[in-house]
Formats: sequence, C-alpha cells, structure tokens
Amino acid sequence: MKVLVVGSGGREHSLCWAIAKSPLCDALYCAPGNAGIADVATLVAIGAEDVDALVRFAQDTAIDFVVVGPEGPLVLGLVDKLNAIGIKAFGPSAAAAALEGSKGFMKDILAKYGVPTAFYGRFTDADAAKAYVRQHGAPIVVKADGLAAGKGVTVARTAEEAFAAIDEALIDGRFGAAGAEVVVEEFLDGEEVSFFALCDGDNALPMASAQDHKAVGDGDTGPNTGGMGAYSPAPALTPDLQDRVMREIVVPTVKGMAAEGRPFKGVLFAGLMIVQTPDGPTPKTLEFNVRFGDPECQTLMARLESDALAALVAAADGALDRIDLRWSEQTALCVVMAAQGYPGDYLKNTEIKGLDAANAVESVTVFHAGTKRAEDGRVLSVGGRVLGVTALAPTVAQAQAAAYRGVDALDWPGGFCRRDIGWRAVGR
Repeated sequence: MKVLVVGSGGREHSLCWAIAKSPLCDALYCAPGNAGIADVATLVAIGAEDVDALVRFAQDTAIDFVVVGPEGPLVLGLVDKLNAIGIKAFGPSAAAAALEGSKGFMKDILAKYGVPTAFYGRFTDADAAKAYVRQHGAPIVVKADGLAAGKGVTVARTAEEAFAAIDEALIDGRFGAAGAEVVVEEFLDGEEVSFFALCDGDNALPMASAQDHKAVGDGDTGPNTGGMGAYSPAPALTPDLQDRVMREIVVPTVKGMAAEGRPFKGVLFAGLMIVQTPDGPTPKTLEFNVRFGDPECQTLMARLESDALAALVAAADGALDRIDLRWSEQTALCVVMAAQGYPGDYLKNTEIKGLDAANAVESVTVFHAGTKRAEDGRVLSVGGRVLGVTALAPTVAQAQAAAYRGVDALDWPGGFCRRDIGWRAVGR
C-alpha cells in the first residue's frame, strides 16, 4: 500500500514509525511532517488543514490509505472528501468528529445514551450561564464548545473565576466561534486517565490505557500544556475498570453514534476521571477526542506488537471483529522536551544536538514534534513541544530511568522537561 499520514507532531512521528514496520506498507508519505519523520517517510509540503490540497495529492499520487493524525482536518471533513473519491482513510467523518468538535454535542450524546459523565448545562447567554453557576456552586468547570487549541477549559475554584471564564468566551469572544457557546459542568475529583479504543462504526476494540501529565511543572504545578509526558499502561485503570469502560462508556457511545446516523470510525480517545464512590472506583467521562492523544500515542505505538497498519485498515474497513491486538506487557514512558518559555512565548530555531546519542540509549526512541532540518543539516526547534523521548522497560521506574538517560544525552540548552513523569505510578 501507498500510505499518507497527515500531521507534523510526535503523534504522527510515532504513527509513521509503527506503520513503516508493516509489511503492507510499500511507500509512506507524511504531510507536512518534521525532521524526525523524514527518516521514515517522504515529507510533503502541505499543511494538515489544507484539505483540498491533501485530497489532490492523495489522488495524484495514487495513495491507497490515509491516516489522519490531528483533529482539525477530521472536523473539516478530510475523511469524507477522501472517501468520496474512493480513497480509504483512518478517522471519523465530520459528522462523527463532532464528538470532539462540539463539547455540547458530546455531552448530549452521553446523556441520551446513559454514559456516565458530569452533570452539565449548555449556554449561549452569559447571564443564564452565571445563574447555573450560582445554582450549583464552585468548584465548577467552564468549557468553550468548539476546538480552542486546548485553551478553552477553565476549572473554576470560585464562582467569580467561573463568571470570568464565561465572560471571556461569550462576551469578549476570546475563542471566536469556538466560544460562541459554553458548557458548564460539574467538577469531578479523582485520578485522570486516558483510554483508547479502535472503532469501525459497529465494533469497538480496546487498545490500552495511558496517563498524561498536563501541567508544565514538576508535581503537577504551573499552567496546563498539550502534555509534558505520558506512560502506558496506567495502573489506575485496572483490568476490571477497563472492562467497565468498554461496557459502560465506549460501546454505548459507538452504538449511540450509529443510531444517530453518525457511525464512528477511527480511534475513540476517552478522557476519564476515576472517581471514588461508596461503591468503589467509578470511571466517568470527562471528554472524548476523535484521534490519538499526544504524547499518549508515542507510548501506545511503543507497546503495540501487532501490525499497526493492518489494525488501522481494519477499522476503516469495518472489520475489527476479525483482528486482535497484541501488546507488550512492559511499560512505555514518554518525556516531552519543550522549548524554553512554553506554554507561553517560547524560543524558536534553536539547535538540537545529541539526537543520535539519545536514540542510542538502550530501549529509547526519540520522536520528533516541533522540529525542522535546516539546509545545513542541523535540526532546529520550531514548536512548543519539540521532542518525545520514549522508553520501553519492564517497570515504570525502569522506563522512567531509561527515558531520562535519553533526555540527558541530548545537548539542547533551548529546551526543558519535567523530571517526574510517571510519578503517580512509580512504586504501584
């Protein structure tokens, strides 16, 4: 097969790395890609959200299969346009991608099909939203309805914080059309985990759990980011809880989306909170994403022992009931190296040295995110999150130690990382 992967982050590098190992893959392209992806795929200078140009390239190049990494092109209907010209693609239609594209739509689906989640209200009027906050009190969560690049969620500890977040979205227009409506919902307290399942419209096949680290600083301090590291599996999601997640959350959602005439194909990424109740730990749905997480995907691909391309094709073909997935029982742990200043204004175009040395550390693979190769061959940082140093080892502690050996082999004064990725799981 000729395969095109769409995107330029660490998620896409790990997908390309896994797909390139498949005997089904004859040629691999990535648009737009990055300096690391160039080692395993031919880069194509087309932006991930330039849907029409991507479709033209796929048609002109006789691409057999497209794997869409980020949510943006999914919400814009890239899969629909590819399918319309007979090109298979991994990812949901625009109608199904509304599970991530609209938080209000997602909450309505959960409510309609009895999927456990926080109570909520949807508002376009600021005064009505504030009245809901007064009714329920704080802490409470305010979310912009649409895609806001991860910046549209406020966990308000006081009513005043919630009022400010409501004004920011509905009156000040900070998030544009994405904030024309807000969801105000119950604050859930517990341990947050991520769970992934492949879906083919009718069937759902469990993949694996992971735990992300959103805060920029050690000890989960400082502002939230796109993710400073992750590990898989997450001990907090026990086998019994995973079974419950499939039975109570994933399967009802897939069945519900089919009943709505929006069959979901691709990967369903459930952001979960494990809440302690009188009946014991209970998983509740914080959000759905319609693509692999980043950096969680790096840990999943490191653990996946099955043919990644065959699994993705089966999801697109509606044939997940004919395959199973094999996973390493080891732990994969990814440490994100970010540019100094991230998640605020960050340094760009700083040189990264020591990549070969880091990749030479036993069990370590360095996935690139925000990198480019200069004309003179140097690798430069061009994004906020720049590298994902990923290790696979028998325990969380061993994977953590190996990943940080990889980090320490790098020579990049312009970058930084958290030094405690995996802290919740070490010793569990």
